[in-house]
Amino acid sequence: MKIAFLFNHDQVHQVAHSLPIALALAEAGTGAEIVLAVTSDRLRAEVVRYAGPAISRGAMTLVQLGLRLRTSRALARFSEGVVPATKLLVYRDNLEFFGSLDVLVVAEKTSLVLKKRYGLERLKIVHTRHGAGDRAIGFDPASAGFDHVLVSGAKIRNRLVADAGVDPARISIVGYPKFDLVPGRGAINATIDDDRPVVLYNPHVSPHLSSWFRMGREVLDWFVEHDEYQLIFAPHVMLFERPFVVTIDRMRIDRCGRIGERYLRAPNIHIDLGSRASTTMAYTNRADIYLGDVSSQVYEFLLRPRPCIFLDAHRTGWMGDANYRHWTAGRVVGDVPGMAAALDSAGSDHAARYRPVQERLFADSFDLDDVPSCERAAAAVARVAGVPFAQPADSPAPRVVNA
Repeated sequence: MKIAFLFNHDQVHQVAHSLPIALALAEAGTGAEIVLAVTSDRLRAEVVRYAGPAISRGAMTLVQLGLRLRTSRALARFSEGVVPATKLLVYRDNLEFFGSLDVLVVAEKTSLVLKKRYGLERLKIVHTRHGAGDRAIGFDPASAGFDHVLVSGAKIRNRLVADAGVDPARISIVGYPKFDLVPGRGAINATIDDDRPVVLYNPHVSPHLSSWFRMGREVLDWFVEHDEYQLIFAPHVMLFERPFVVTIDRMRIDRCGRIGERYLRAPNIHIDLGSRASTTMAYTNRADIYLGDVSSQVYEFLLRPRPCIFLDAHRTGWMGDANYRHWTAGRVVGDVPGMAAALDSAGSDHAARYRPVQERLFADSFDLDDVPSCERAAAAVARVAGVPFAQPADSPAPRVVNA
């Protein structure tokens, strides 16, 4: 039995969602061969950082997949600045590898091309998802193409059944393996270690949903002039990955632009456009206030309830819309003056109204118990593969931050 975990993305933000499962599976005495497959040097380094000891002692194998065909390499060079060509072409160029597998565990949906286009119907594909957000694209019919889906909580399960038509028998609620890797609250930067409130601005990448394209620089301008706050500007890691942003859920292309010197020089602003710290919950753990739009990172922030403010740059009719359920966790504002007012009252608003809402949202999104989520997920993968799973007797409890 050969089970592979695929890491196929431009950035490293999906690694923490599935690699803990692979590590738990490798320790569970399944008898299966566990393979970690990466598609870039960046991903390889991140996987080795977490799994190096297990790889060294032979508990799992690491392979790096690339583009083998000359036509694929040429197409990638031509189009990679706009679309993720390599991520799509790597399947075609490595069909022999994928055909050798019994189970493939993935965090995103592009892998379904192996079944739909390349005919690998025998291959069982398990989707771990990557986040617990509310966006409609997370519940589109493509999710029903997986042999099994691992979800963090009842909210995700119920929407997959209702909106995507996923068979309930193909869903396992396993908690959130990324939380098993959560570090404690620590200093990000010496300049963010004083007594001023720390605000995390975390705009999404999709132009039709994000606050960045219409008001992001105005937000940064406000913080330059208001150094009574510290700001961490850590957008979705894909926002500045390419010169152009292309979205597939609603076809649109836009430019993210450049970060001006005014913001880079501001002593109260820490800017991170996509380092590893953007993917480890370091910023969501450190911030006192969350400022964002539609990113699923807000749910990771709610691991410890704190004030949230949401920027509606598109005059959205969001009330009662399940795709914006997270906007019930804080004040929703449509401009920077509204943001300023919301910041002034963030603490009192949170205590009086939003903390119990956040606790309900978190409980519905994350089913956590005394068994680490990565082990619950690994047990589910073992069931799909038809191999035994022996949960370690000394499993540590998940490192969940108490409210």
